[in-house]
Amino acid sequence: MAGLRSVLSGRSVAGQVFVLLLVMVLLLVVAAVVALVLQVQRDSTQEARNRSLAVAETFANAPGTIEALNSPDPTAVLQPRAEAARERSHVDFVVVMNTDGIRYTHPRPDRIGKQFVGTVEPALRGEPVVEEIEGTIGRLVQAVVPVEEPDGTVVGLVSAGITLENVGGATEAQLPLVLGAALAALALATVGAALISRRLLHQTHGLGPHEMTRMYEHHDAVLHAVREGVMILDGDGTLLLANDEAHRLFSLPEDAEGRHVRDQGLDPATTELLSSGRVATDEVLPVGDRLLAVNQRPTDPAGRHRGSVTTVRDTTELRALSGRAEESRERLNMLYDAGVGIGTSLDVARTAQELSDLAVPRFADFVTVDLFESVLAGGQPDAAAALRRTAWAGIADDAPLYPKHHQFRFVESSPQGRSLATGRAVLEPRLEEAPGWQAQDKERSAQIVEYGVHSLITVPLRAGALVLGVVSFWRTRKPEPFDEEELALAEELVARAAVSIDNARRYTREHSMAVTLQRSLLPRTLPEQNALEIAYRYLPAQAGVGGDWFDVLPLSGARVALVVGDVVGHGLHAAATMGRLRTAVHNFSALDLPPGELLALLDELVGRIDQDEAQDEHVAPVIGATCLYAVYDPVSRRCALARAGHPPPALVRPDGQVEFPDVPVGPPLGLGGLPFESAELELPEGSRLVLYTDGLVEDREHDIDVGLERLREALAGAGKSPEETCRAVLESRPPGKAADDIALIVARARALPAGRIAEWPVPSDPAAVGELRAAVVRKLAEWGLQELSFGTELILSELVTNAMRHGAPPIQVRMLYERHLICEVYDSSSTAPHLRYATMTDEGGRGLFLVAQLAERWGTRYLPAGKVIWAEQNLPPDV
Repeated sequence: MAGLRSVLSGRSVAGQVFVLLLVMVLLLVVAAVVALVLQVQRDSTQEARNRSLAVAETFANAPGTIEALNSPDPTAVLQPRAEAARERSHVDFVVVMNTDGIRYTHPRPDRIGKQFVGTVEPALRGEPVVEEIEGTIGRLVQAVVPVEEPDGTVVGLVSAGITLENVGGATEAQLPLVLGAALAALALATVGAALISRRLLHQTHGLGPHEMTRMYEHHDAVLHAVREGVMILDGDGTLLLANDEAHRLFSLPEDAEGRHVRDQGLDPATTELLSSGRVATDEVLPVGDRLLAVNQRPTDPAGRHRGSVTTVRDTTELRALSGRAEESRERLNMLYDAGVGIGTSLDVARTAQELSDLAVPRFADFVTVDLFESVLAGGQPDAAAALRRTAWAGIADDAPLYPKHHQFRFVESSPQGRSLATGRAVLEPRLEEAPGWQAQDKERSAQIVEYGVHSLITVPLRAGALVLGVVSFWRTRKPEPFDEEELALAEELVARAAVSIDNARRYTREHSMAVTLQRSLLPRTLPEQNALEIAYRYLPAQAGVGGDWFDVLPLSGARVALVVGDVVGHGLHAAATMGRLRTAVHNFSALDLPPGELLALLDELVGRIDQDEAQDEHVAPVIGATCLYAVYDPVSRRCALARAGHPPPALVRPDGQVEFPDVPVGPPLGLGGLPFESAELELPEGSRLVLYTDGLVEDREHDIDVGLERLREALAGAGKSPEETCRAVLESRPPGKAADDIALIVARARALPAGRIAEWPVPSDPAAVGELRAAVVRKLAEWGLQELSFGTELILSELVTNAMRHGAPPIQVRMLYERHLICEVYDSSSTAPHLRYATMTDEGGRGLFLVAQLAERWGTRYLPAGKVIWAEQNLPPDV
């Protein structure tokens, strides 16, 4: 509202423009209305003349008009026709008369027979007449036309007319529409003028003419007073305006305005930029001894008018200040990047290389990192030992510096030697003038100087009181030598890297210890046995040593136990826990327990370990441990399995079909409270049993079902040997570093031939022992083992006699010819025999002692119903 009142006030330029526009629009509207009314009246009169003439001629030439005039009573015939024609043609009258002007027809019947009012002489001569007259019905426009015989004889006249009152009525009917349109046009013009004036008011800020004149005077004064050059050029490159600062900065002549920019004596780069008219933002141009920042924009951003506006400012001093600020900012960014980019891994060499890559070329042209050999292995640095060039980075590959992995010692006079000895950084701003460092290698030193290396900073890698090595920063391209500020930056960079390198060194040491411990706990070789053909793989995790383990344990009766386990976690604790569990399984397997019972004992052991370690706050308990234990009997080809939280085994049948047997899964070891169920499988000869840890089938990106399906596909396409199977399984894994350890065992089942198995039922009669001994001797002779007959007879005699005295029937004897000669005596009693040493006066008690002396091994194996006492003898060397 305030803006509208300002516009209507007329004091501002916008108000004056609004009033002027409104007056002009009002005059145009009034003139248009008057002209339109006059035009309408003229057109209406012309329309009346044309219509009356057309109606008269039409009626005069209508069929029957001549006959009606010649009839005895023309009025009777023509009056109805004339009235009908008048109503249809919307005229005021149609009058038919004779050649004397006496009317035959008229809208008013009392006027029939009277003299026609109007001019008829031209019509009598055959010429139509149109005129405006004062007739009997008022002022009117009428036309008179002749009615002619075919020979041209005029036999009558016809007149048609419209009163001027009706003509004026049409004009008056249109006048409200015309006035309404005029008012609408006036309103629209007023609104348009108000909008234009409001825009002008906004642009001129309500200023009046005198105020605007004064403003432009001030603007001109300011334009020439500012310390920034302003130039305006047209599209042809002609200089239209240049303020005083532009004249000074470019040294323009006094008559520069109005001349082309090429005629101003400017340098080619400046001339090209100004004449091109292109957009430029803070483009720096050297003009004399100045650095000018040029900004250039078109005068019309829409591109409708060519031309440009150029502003120029002197940035010579600002450039120097901003250069130093930019250098400081770059150094801060480098330190930030060092914090996040150095030490991304726990690898000493990689961390050293990250430092070198970060500093080249942002800080130095070449960077070398030299570490003591013991540091690379995770040990303490030895000042008397040699160093190895661990990292090397540069802007070129042909620098004559010691190459990567080169081993050497620095002389005491070299900058690196001084840094190692004092633990402080050394700056050599002019390397060619520093004679001490040339004693390191005179020939190579000369090559380095000749190559262009002219400045050096050496910084020791310190981690507390330890000096791990030295970092050297070499400069070639930048002519200025390193300064004290850059020395401080180098020290800060190396200090940050030293922490990461020391962490990597400590990790390397712990990792090496863990690897050593773990490898010492894993089986170095597999025991000799004939029941299974076995191949295995063990892959440690990249992140650290874990707790995966496996073992192959020969059991009595030619049986073999396979075990695979996994302790959750990595590091020394996981490896040590794995060793304890493996030792426990070794001991428990000697008891010849079923798989479920062995896992129950192992579960109880882990629970006790957790209770003991829970009392020590510095030792973490066993968070989780899984295990799968399987026992294969080559005689029956049966395999008993039980698992505690472990992935299921895979079975590859001889025809290549792969399946995952349904082995009941128990809780992980250490939870306690639930029994472990066993499952029993029959393994066809040549089938492969695959045991593995979860690292083979699980990862963070896929579900275990995906891993199992990938394992199934690998096993289906693998070769038949265990070695080929292991290779195919590991090659099927997706590429990348393993996040967890992987233990894999592939065992192909073998069966003991029936010809190497002998069984005899023994009645509970002492006389049957003799018959048994004879049968055993015959079987040994058949196998070619006569050398073992004496010992075998004694062993079986003692074991069978004990079974008869202390056991219960039925009694069964079995003899197996495998890697050893195995003798087994079964009875249904669960009473275990005990080995004891008989005195000189004892009558008995020497049977088991004799068995122990004659056999390589002996023991007792308990079955669900009874027990088996077994003894193994070594085969003769020539067998």
